[in-house]
Amino acid sequence: MTLHADAVSVLTGWPAAGSSALREAFLGFLAARPDAMARSCAAGHLTASTVVLDATAERVLLTLHPRVGRWLQLGGHCEDDRSLADAARREAVEESGIPGLVLDPVPVQLDVHAITCSLGIPTRHFDVRYVAVAPAGAEPVRSEESRDLRWWPVDAVPEGDLAEVVTAGLRRARGGPGPTPR
Repeated sequence: MTLHADAVSVLTGWPAAGSSALREAFLGFLAARPDAMARSCAAGHLTASTVVLDATAERVLLTLHPRVGRWLQLGGHCEDDRSLADAARREAVEESGIPGLVLDPVPVQLDVHAITCSLGIPTRHFDVRYVAVAPAGAEPVRSEESRDLRWWPVDAVPEGDLAEVVTAGLRRARGGPGPTPR
C-alpha cells in the first residue's frame, strides 16, 4: 500500500465524532491531489505530528519550532514512510532523540493550518495528529530541527492551541473516548 492509499484508509476509517466535515475535507484533498503526501505539493500537503507523553502521562514533550517561533508537538513532513503512523513515529523519534516511543496507530486529532514551510511560499499543512508514550525515564535530546525541547506539565502547556491536542492525546493515552475536532 502506498503512503497516499494509507492516508485515505486511515481517514476513511477514522471515527470522526464531531469532526466529520474536517475528515471529509482531508479526503477530498487526497482525492484531488495524488501528490498530497509530498512536501512539494504547493497547494498543501499532509503532515504527521505526535503528542509525546512521559510514561506517567503527567508531562508532554514540546519543541520550540524555529520557523514558527512557538511551542508545538513534534512532527513534520511525510517522507519515504509506509504509513502516516510511521511518519508520525519517525518524526517524533528524530525530533526527541527518544527511541522506543509507543505510538497509538489511530489519530487523535486533525488540523489544517496555513504556514510558510520549507517551500518558502505560503501553503497549508493537513496535519494528522497522534499520541505516543515515552519509556520510563526517557530524556529528550534536542535536534537541529528545534530551538528548544523540554517536558512541560500537561496542565501548564504554553498558551495557544496546544491545550486541545494535549487533551486529546491524554484522553487517548488514558483510554478515554476517541478523536477531537480542531
